[in-house]
Amino acid sequence: MNGAILEVLLVSAKGIGHTSIIGFSITLKHFIMLQIITLSNMHFLTGKPAYHVIVECSTQACRSKTSSGNLDKIYWNEKLSFVLSPSEVETLSHLKLKIVNEDYFTDGEFVGETIIFLKGIIVEGSYKGLIELNPAPFNVVLEDDTYKGELTIGLKFIPNIVRELKRTQYVEEEGHSVGKSICKMILSFGKVQWWRLLFSCKNEHKMN
Repeated sequence: MNGAILEVLLVSAKGIGHTSIIGFSITLKHFIMLQIITLSNMHFLTGKPAYHVIVECSTQACRSKTSSGNLDKIYWNEKLSFVLSPSEVETLSHLKLKIVNEDYFTDGEFVGETIIFLKGIIVEGSYKGLIELNPAPFNVVLEDDTYKGELTIGLKFIPNIVRELKRTQYVEEEGHSVGKSICKMILSFGKVQWWRLLFSCKNEHKMN
């Protein structure tokens, strides 16, 4: 099997936060943090969430940008690409997307994750030469294995067989042009022979 490219379109998320009466996610840890909040972290009080997603694909990992939007719906609208080796394509079984809440003074807190199984996509994409899945919602799994919220993701799988087909097509086109040249040479040669034959016939007719 050849290598491939997997494009992940990270669109949006909804329903992943625990909302309180003051309009943002709050736990005991949040409450303690709010006691020492500084002006540089006033986004706690605005009610606007801040999340990023860590996308894990085989041995590779990629971090998204920080989200925009509000508590009702969070947006990224970002495309992440993974270049996969032949061995990675063979062993790749799933894509994991971890949502991290940035509303902390620490490095962030794990919110939940989405796992997308890829075997069917890889098989069909390898057969067709390309497969693209329009953005669709996937469940977010919390740490306690319950479901809360959705992550909207689009996928595009591009196997290297597409490049091979282009290369083959180019060779065929070259072969076709060579064939044309040979045909032209034969036709030209034929024209010369017919012209000589016609000229010879005319001369014989005059002599007679």
